[in-house]
Amino acid sequence: MPNFTGHALRFAARLAIVASAVCLPAALAQNESETTKSGIAAPVMGAAPRAVPAEQRVTILPGTNVVNVAAAQKIGGVPQFQVDPFWPKPLPHNWILGQVSGVAVDKRGHVWIIHRPRSLSEREVGAQQNPPWSKCCYAAPPVLVFDEAGNLVRAWGGSGAGYEWPEVEHGIFIDDNDFVWTAGSGSKDSQILKFTLDGKFVLQIGKSGQSKGSNDTANLGSPADLNVDTAAKEVYVADGYRNRRVIVFDSETGAYKRHWGAYGKAPSDDKTPAYDPALPPAAQFGRPVHCVRFSKDGLVYVCDRTNDRVQMFRKDGTFVAEAFFEKNTRLNGSVSELVFSPDRDQKFIYMADGVNNELRIIERATNETLARVGRPGRFAGQFHVVHNLAVDKQGNVYTTEVNTGQRVQKFRRIDPQN
Repeated sequence: MPNFTGHALRFAARLAIVASAVCLPAALAQNESETTKSGIAAPVMGAAPRAVPAEQRVTILPGTNVVNVAAAQKIGGVPQFQVDPFWPKPLPHNWILGQVSGVAVDKRGHVWIIHRPRSLSEREVGAQQNPPWSKCCYAAPPVLVFDEAGNLVRAWGGSGAGYEWPEVEHGIFIDDNDFVWTAGSGSKDSQILKFTLDGKFVLQIGKSGQSKGSNDTANLGSPADLNVDTAAKEVYVADGYRNRRVIVFDSETGAYKRHWGAYGKAPSDDKTPAYDPALPPAAQFGRPVHCVRFSKDGLVYVCDRTNDRVQMFRKDGTFVAEAFFEKNTRLNGSVSELVFSPDRDQKFIYMADGVNNELRIIERATNETLARVGRPGRFAGQFHVVHNLAVDKQGNVYTTEVNTGQRVQKFRRIDPQN
């Protein structure tokens, strides 16, 4: 695997990311990774600010904003977060990040991100043009690792011998045995990859361009995320941008184990109507199935992003429950990613919403939203298409942004913890 230090590559204009096939009307079919014109009218001098309905008001104050005071008081308060605008530290070698599409924390407290070098515009990587357009910049390697202080620890990633690097990088996970797992959401990405901490290739499951749909047991369909049950030697995959399922493989051999769709039933690739909050809940997962997470009490949480819901299962695929969040959200949906607070009981769920651009704090026992962090914007602590979450043992939360957000942020937990 090449080390990208000082390595010059030419990149084309922004890579068109595979669209979320949810049968949305044309006006709503924007992909999170694309940029389009808004279609709003030209501004008018002296126009009064638009009146904003209460249900549409976003967070103004930085940090944690409690929205359900009674419920928060009942459980003794909610976590308080404050963005650290100086984390991480500037990258070396004139490197720059593209869309940051995954984040994870390993057992050392190191923070791993994966980004999309090919999402960078020619202008952003002007130094890589031939001849160079500018003094800066060069695309950073796809995988970067930071320590708790934000120092770069290592960087690697890209094509190499024996495996197929994804077209569109998406998702990263570090298991308890120190193996690094990645996925990809490109139109041909039908595989997941396993590496050592220093980027040595270990295993590929699935083959690029070979997906045969949501009941294919050998290949993926633009997988979005993964998680490893190290004790059981199983890797769970949120599959994905083309498929509508969770699929489980042996994490040592890659052998197929089982898969399921919404409500624990067999998935189907039949066309489904666009999400409508007035209709009964969809019988199938929407596209993408965007995250898969384990709670300590043995449940598997699955992000059904465009359907604004989380479904919970036992590890054998038995359906347990579902919960909806911001049900009037359309476009790409309100449930991009979730992680659990690191306390013994995992009292809170932290949820990323890439359309409303907020981090929600949810009581896990009741699925009630207690507080919000952030709002749409470009300043520190705000979000533009927030995409992924991770939490460390100290309770700090890390977020990533795709589209033109292109960054990772750290939110420090500043309140006393039990």
